[in-house]
Amino acid sequence: MANLPVQKNTLYVGGLAEEVNESILHAAFIPFGDIKDVKTPLDQATQKHRSFGFVTFLEKEDASSAMDNMDGAELYGRVLTVNYALPERIKGGEQGWAAQPIWADADTWFERQQQEEEMLRMQAENRAAMEAAEELHRKKMAQDREGEKDDDSEMKDDPMARAEADVLKQNNSS
Repeated sequence: MANLPVQKNTLYVGGLAEEVNESILHAAFIPFGDIKDVKTPLDQATQKHRSFGFVTFLEKEDASSAMDNMDGAELYGRVLTVNYALPERIKGGEQGWAAQPIWADADTWFERQQQEEEMLRMQAENRAAMEAAEELHRKKMAQDREGEKDDDSEMKDDPMARAEADVLKQNNSS
């Protein structure tokens, strides 16, 4: 998951005090530029925010400036962590992973396991085929090297090769 694209104009703001709401968060970040949206996702059980929020700026440069200045800053006695936000779909959509039952991912997990096993099996088959092909190639190369030494002996066993050699000899001598 380290190579997921970040949203350069949306910031994750962690470490929010309980008293901080969306309007306070907006007020804290407005000095850095025009804000498009502020969200503080709520815990379904307590209906309070989960000590983090998202601030979306209209301009990437404003988001960058806010991140540089607000990461490590204090708000209502709490030190903030400010980073670029990951795309929402990665975190499980609107409600997040916490809102889904633990078995919700089971079917796709089994599918991924089966795909992984199939991939490993195919890789093993490919490896075995490559090794067999390499072995055949080595044997052929060895036979060819041996064949270069034994060219005369082959002609004794092969009547066609003997006949061709005789014709070549006749043509060369005439």
